Amino acid sequence: MKKMRFVSKQAYCDRVYHITPDDLLVVLSRIPEQYWSRVRTIHFNDRAKGNRILGYVGARRDEITMCALPPRVSFSPFLVAGQTCAEFGAVYGTQWPITAVRRFLLYDVFLHEIGHCQQASPAESEDWEGFAGEKYAQRFADHWRRKLWQTCFVHHDPVHNSPLLFQPQP
Repeated sequence: MKKMRFVSKQAYCDRVYHITPDDLLVVLSRIPEQYWSRVRTIHFNDRAKGNRILGYVGARRDEITMCALPPRVSFSPFLVAGQTCAEFGAVYGTQWPITAVRRFLLYDVFLHEIGHCQQASPAESEDWEGFAGEKYAQRFADHWRRKLWQTCFVHHDPVHNSPLLFQPQP
């Protein structure tokens, strides 16, 4: 696996990073390197503008930033067409459990940001640089999440499996 640099800034007040570099490395290890090979650095910072931004890609498309968030959140407003709270292990209208929060950040937000790093054809690109725009990045995230969650991934952390397909044994 390619060497990845992680840069972390201290979060303000009670805000926390719900995911760690190790979590991101697990996700990266599950998808082909060709999709994330251009990513050199992953930042953790507290520039979420309240709770409006969960993650973003730098202008050169080689850096991804994941934002610190409050300890208790609900991502229902961030769901796009075709997604449900249950897909991530949460109940609509309530605070999301920490496992569902982490699952959403890793398998929707992070994969979406990797999608933005992809070279896109002119029909799929929304900007002049030829990189994937919002629709293509979300399709990328949805495709890989579904593909990764089709089978059980043996890992001590349940966040790396779909809550709909995998029920841990007591």
